[in-house]
Amino acid sequence: MRLLLAAVLGGAIGLERELRHRPAGLRTNLFICFGSAMYTILSLKLAGEFSGDHTRIAAQIIPGIGFIGAGSIIHARSGITGLTSAATLFVVASIGMACGGGLYAPAVFATVLILLSLVVLGGMESRLNLKTYVTAYEVTGLDSDRVVGAINMVLEDERKLMQTVSIGKVDGKSKVQFTVEGTRKEHELLQAKLRLLPEAEQLHTFVVPEYD
Repeated sequence: MRLLLAAVLGGAIGLERELRHRPAGLRTNLFICFGSAMYTILSLKLAGEFSGDHTRIAAQIIPGIGFIGAGSIIHARSGITGLTSAATLFVVASIGMACGGGLYAPAVFATVLILLSLVVLGGMESRLNLKTYVTAYEVTGLDSDRVVGAINMVLEDERKLMQTVSIGKVDGKSKVQFTVEGTRKEHELLQAKLRLLPEAEQLHTFVVPEYD
């Protein structure tokens, strides 16, 4: 019963992560929750059989999960990503430990609270224009130097910087590709200004998949 509940609760959180296309998805969260419950049960059973410290095995879960969480954090030019995934894994392990210890009500309550936080608070961040994300831009023009100069003027007005820049030529046209981090409203304003540039003949954008 304890292991089954751990698998269900860990899977519920993992499913939310999977639907958002996060690297730590369904199986990862399910296995961590199940494994934490298993180690907690083993700690209790082995200590009872051999008269040892019943918290000794379970105590090693926390540094183990910290090691896995650190591996999910990525440091890039745009900043540090993966903190939410690392924190989720840490909490999922605690839910598994609660299931392994027979604390069913706290485990269920924590799962519901985490799911609400991931779904509701994530949506509120977007609606309130608090969340930033990276968008890739591709501007096509005749002369790359003039296009880059015009883009830089717009970015300076918006207090933004190009994070990555790539310049090339296709069919005699210069293509300037770059990424910018900002909120939804900032990207909408930036796109509107770039479309008005006489040096920009075409503008294409797409959102870079986020990893939190």
